[in-house]
Amino acid sequence: MKQSTMDHAARANDFNRDEERVNWHDETLWWIRQKRDLSVNRLPEWEELREAASQIKHNALSNLHGYLQAFEANAIANGVKVHWAANADEHNRIVHNILKSHGINRMVKSKSMLTEECHLNDYLAENGIEVIDSDLGERIVQLANEPPSHIVLPCIHKKKGEIGDLFHRHLGSAEGETDPQVLTETARQHLREVFLTRKAALTGVNFAVAETGEFVVCTNEGNADMGAHLADVHIAAMGIEKIIPLRKHLSIFLRLLTRSATGQPITTYSSHFKTPAAGKEMHVILVDNGRSTQLGREDFRNSLKCIRCGACMNTCPVYRRSGGHSYHSAIAGPIGSILAPNLDMKQHADLPFASTLCGSCSNVCPVKIDIHDQLYKWRQVIVKEGYAPEAKKLMMKGMALTLSSPAFYRFAGKAGRTVMRLAPFAAGNKLNPWYNQRDMPEAPAQSFAEWYKKNRL
Repeated sequence: MKQSTMDHAARANDFNRDEERVNWHDETLWWIRQKRDLSVNRLPEWEELREAASQIKHNALSNLHGYLQAFEANAIANGVKVHWAANADEHNRIVHNILKSHGINRMVKSKSMLTEECHLNDYLAENGIEVIDSDLGERIVQLANEPPSHIVLPCIHKKKGEIGDLFHRHLGSAEGETDPQVLTETARQHLREVFLTRKAALTGVNFAVAETGEFVVCTNEGNADMGAHLADVHIAAMGIEKIIPLRKHLSIFLRLLTRSATGQPITTYSSHFKTPAAGKEMHVILVDNGRSTQLGREDFRNSLKCIRCGACMNTCPVYRRSGGHSYHSAIAGPIGSILAPNLDMKQHADLPFASTLCGSCSNVCPVKIDIHDQLYKWRQVIVKEGYAPEAKKLMMKGMALTLSSPAFYRFAGKAGRTVMRLAPFAAGNKLNPWYNQRDMPEAPAQSFAEWYKKNRL
């Protein structure tokens, strides 16, 4: 799955060509946001839970070295093999070496955004190892040869008919089948054979407990459990920021996670993995891949508190109308626009600008990440580092000049109103990107300042 060189605006423009899909995508995600609101409003202590989770994460990040060492020591004592990976390449090589040491060339994988970040599937395929994603949404986008567009709802951009076509071509379902129950059963039968025949399973990690050396995986489908329990080798890929200090802290995060993600009280399966079964192996790979760099960026370190609930995506007016693939990074939406520039500032320089800075993302974040503030700060960094397009820098200088001079501001406003009134085509044309998706307003006869001057008491 090669990455296109198009930026967010160009990709969003592609997505917006299908107006019906855009409207459906927007409405579906907003419906999930409303479910989240209903769920959290039933908890009088919701804000206290958010504050507690934020402080626990702050403590964990401030003492990350010690907690990771404690987790490693406890996990090893539990019989788990612990590996450290500085970057994506190391992570992928470790997974490959584990599989190779057991002579395994087929693996089942549950949802893991870290492996998407590391492009593990592509790496293993190049080395002759087949990987089957067992999460239903992940399996759908895998069959479509696409990356997930959402961290919780990987195929939210797909319609039933498109999924039916994929299943007909790849899984043998009836042509034209669109019944969700039938399609789900088709996937279940297909994946059952996969679970029973794969000797290795890879899962992600939602939370890892320093105190006990255990880790927790949350799913609604039970696919992580099926893969891990039936396989001889269980590999867990974990970003180092997933650590929490104590087991009792899990109760806070488990209450926050699914309510924020889908409006459920809790995930259907919240599975604890601590000790490998007799005759089997359990591996945990602790992955940095830029997280230490982000930890050292004072303005952006809070982004590492993220528990991957997707709430910021569901509420974001830009994400809802531009689609996850427009963000050209493993993690889309507002939080992805903060994390991606840390990995490659030049490649992802456009993403912090893909936001209205409305603050809705920060308002719904269960661990109180200051997302919209960080997006604004990334914009400043990107401009200072020279990664902003020259046209954008020129426009910003023009705006600065206009807004710093009252006389010039009044002149520009009057000129703009005149042009919009006498020659509306000068603003409403294809050369103006703002016009492409909007109806331009009718120009007012006077500015607010002029009206106030005439009407003030």
